[in-house]
Amino acid sequence: MSDWTVYIIRCSDDSYYTGITTDVERRFEQHLSGKGAKYFYGRSPVEVVYTEYCENRSLASRREAQIKGLDRAQKIRLFSLPS
Repeated sequence: MSDWTVYIIRCSDDSYYTGITTDVERRFEQHLSGKGAKYFYGRSPVEVVYTEYCENRSLASRREAQIKGLDRAQKIRLFSLPS
């Protein structure tokens, strides 16, 4: 298993937040408690809908940027694909 994970969270306003972390559960809890990303001011995290493991932080950051560049439909297709 790798050290870094790219994740997507579905939010209360039905938007999607993408980030990277070494511990998805801990990071989700931080988002729930209001610590971390300013994106969650005015909206709440609902669930993690996608995770993708990367070998290192650099690769995770690059993949995060790629995912953030996707439109909504492309993001939904990404996490709707069978695993």
